[in-house]
Amino acid sequence: MNIFGAVILFTLLSTFMVKVVSELMNLKAARAPLPEEFEGVFDQDAYQKSRGYLGATTRLSLFSSGFDLLLLFTFWFSRGFNLLDQFLRGFALSPTLTGVLYIGTLLLFSSFLDLPFSIYRTFVIEEDFGFNKMTHSVFASDILKTLLLSILIGTPLLAATLWFFESAGPNAWLLAWGGITALSLLLQYVAPSWIMPLFNKFVPLEDGELKSAILSYAKRVSFPLSGIYVIDGSRRSAKANAFFTGFGKRKRIALFDTLISAHSVHELVSVLAHEIGHFKKKHIIINIALSIFNLGALFFLLSLFMNNRALFDAFFMKELSVYGTFIFFMLLYTPVELVISVFMQALSRKHEYEADAFALSTYERGAELAQALKKLSRSNLSNLTPHPFYVFMNYSHPPVVHRILRLRAFGAGLSPQSLN
Repeated sequence: MNIFGAVILFTLLSTFMVKVVSELMNLKAARAPLPEEFEGVFDQDAYQKSRGYLGATTRLSLFSSGFDLLLLFTFWFSRGFNLLDQFLRGFALSPTLTGVLYIGTLLLFSSFLDLPFSIYRTFVIEEDFGFNKMTHSVFASDILKTLLLSILIGTPLLAATLWFFESAGPNAWLLAWGGITALSLLLQYVAPSWIMPLFNKFVPLEDGELKSAILSYAKRVSFPLSGIYVIDGSRRSAKANAFFTGFGKRKRIALFDTLISAHSVHELVSVLAHEIGHFKKKHIIINIALSIFNLGALFFLLSLFMNNRALFDAFFMKELSVYGTFIFFMLLYTPVELVISVFMQALSRKHEYEADAFALSTYERGAELAQALKKLSRSNLSNLTPHPFYVFMNYSHPPVVHRILRLRAFGAGLSPQSLN
């Protein structure tokens, strides 16, 4: 094994061990007593149930991650990457088409092996804890639709990207970066109208107190909406959620029916005020810009390792290829990806605090966001006492207790730093 193989092996094992340690620390932290903030929202039975849910999902996560790592090592050291490459080359297809088949086969094989874990999580864990509302036919339909969309959208995109790197010379990474960025922005624009309705029904919110309150608040903060919709989230899960989609005049609000049924009008508007805060604070633009920059850096670094003989030797490959570089470079990129993920999570947590503050300062009943967060934690069986290291590594949102304390500080005119 050469230096590339050793580095990749070490980083994959180290990343897995960090995951194991953080998960175990998180489980230990969950033994803490019920936080005072949640007394009256969680009873002891519900709190024990949330701990049980955390334990069940953690065990599945660790087992599936360990299985995936073992599978990768088995495939790697049994020379599976080279055997698949030689098999596909035997069809004498173009390099681009061979690459599409090579990467597509690996992705399909990985998805197929992960399917039992997805089934277990949905129909055992989620079912046992009262969340799953999905029938087997809906589950199968979702998989088929996702596969079809991946083929229709992903195949041409992958083929174009491979072709650029095979044919465009030193500027290939720039062309690939520009093409994928343009397509990603286009998909975000059309997804609310063309893609999301394939999975859920979007029904316009009926006239009434809730719709009037939302429109009144949106007008007051100069946030134009093209529609307010109710999404049939209860068709799949008892968990509640809400989100915004679209850009410009196509901005839409989507409220899960499970959310509407469990919260008051003021709680719902405060939740939406938080989401609007993300737009007003330019968080969406910042995240898109960072994602575009990260993609460009990724493609530039990829171009530096293109057809690197030592990298291919690490995976026992006889012949060089653009598509092989894609696969092996992404494995080499693992530690960089981890660092970027930690940074993006920290930035996201900062943005959540800012959006909370926006809701509190622009909606007269914004303080009810705290009550909404408590109810959401109860209905979703959230972990109320996550370990700080686990939060650092994995959380895109601050722990709900911290958000509630910050809301209280903002409401009292205190400096958020006084809570740190």
